[in-house]
Amino acid sequence: MSSSKKSESENYILVVSDLCVEIQDQMILDNVSFKLRRGTTLAVAGPNGAGKSVLFKCLLNLIPYSGKVEWGGKVKVGYVPQLLSVKDMPISVKEFLSLRKTKDFEFYLKSVGLGTDVLKKGMGVLSGGQLRRVLIAWAMLDEPNVLLFDEATTGVDLDSEEAIYVMLRRFTREKDVTLLLISHDLHIIRDYSDFLLALNKCVTFFGESKEIMQPSLQQIIYGEPVCLER
Repeated sequence: MSSSKKSESENYILVVSDLCVEIQDQMILDNVSFKLRRGTTLAVAGPNGAGKSVLFKCLLNLIPYSGKVEWGGKVKVGYVPQLLSVKDMPISVKEFLSLRKTKDFEFYLKSVGLGTDVLKKGMGVLSGGQLRRVLIAWAMLDEPNVLLFDEATTGVDLDSEEAIYVMLRRFTREKDVTLLLISHDLHIIRDYSDFLLALNKCVTFFGESKEIMQPSLQQIIYGEPVCLER
């Protein structure tokens, strides 16, 4: 490998090329391609059914796809899914977090706005906001270098949501963590991510996140799909 190609591969932690997903003869993702630099935050946006969560499942190698998903170097991924049913999970928060190797629960719970009193509670009795925060703490416990957040603050009140994203920005910058987050919130996209990938089965926009405030771009992202020329 030439030095220029090697330096480029070292700069990018993720390269996705011609990614396609077809389920029951329906195209879910169509020739999705993008690159992501290490230590940056990528917001993924688009209308419902655009393939955002499916993209994350491809990145985690949870579903079949064609094309390439190439991670650069050693990658440890933390993941917070959009939906997780825990009502029938007969364990406490402490038992759940203890499944991770790291035992510094207090630090990570405090980071997401929870006290240690939550450790005694059963997972199934947590409120929606408490559950999302516990899952975020869980994702951070092993100190991953990549975090995937699929609408991770759903059910969290606005003040707590802001505090969580401030914490995430600090955590990712201090630890050089690459963050990919799915969000419908224009404010979160603008203020807490570096780049924006807009999907509507295909890529409709890829560029700086601050562009999300342009009404014309919002129309492109949330209106009829117009694929970028490749």
